[in-house]
Amino acid sequence: MNKKMLAGAGSLCAIVMLVVMNSAIQPIKTMAAQNDTPLSACGPRGQLPAEVTSNVDVNARCFELRMYTVDTDRVGTGDFNGGIDALHQRFREEEVAIFERNGAEIIGAWQDVESPNTLVYMLAYRDRAHREEVWQGFAADPAWQSLRLKYNVPLQRPQVFMLSNTDYSALK
Repeated sequence: MNKKMLAGAGSLCAIVMLVVMNSAIQPIKTMAAQNDTPLSACGPRGQLPAEVTSNVDVNARCFELRMYTVDTDRVGTGDFNGGIDALHQRFREEEVAIFERNGAEIIGAWQDVESPNTLVYMLAYRDRAHREEVWQGFAADPAWQSLRLKYNVPLQRPQVFMLSNTDYSALK
């Protein structure tokens, strides 16, 4: 199956397959309890464990693929005021801008057509240290605090994958 065929499929599966074909995936093994921060490395070859460096570009960036699924059982309970449409509106209204203001590059955001309550998005950073800097700034941003309250969407634990582009990837 080639990239053109996968892209034409239009599903999340095709997007993820393109990411897998063009990146060395490092699934998250451990998450920090407070903020779901992945603890694995990503970025340039020199910052990675030996088992993945033979395929990673020497100047690779750090990519983060995140999947947020709305916990529909909690929508409308307590302070939770929205479902998947509210989550998309939160990103549309200002969340993307907050990421960009804090130094992240938004590669894309997708609606999972096979799982209607799931939003998928990808961010890019220079390296792992830059990722940490972006997330610290994002968490402290007053606009994020307001936006989160305005669109308080209950989420299941996010799925997070840290990726470094391969030396043959078109996306660098």
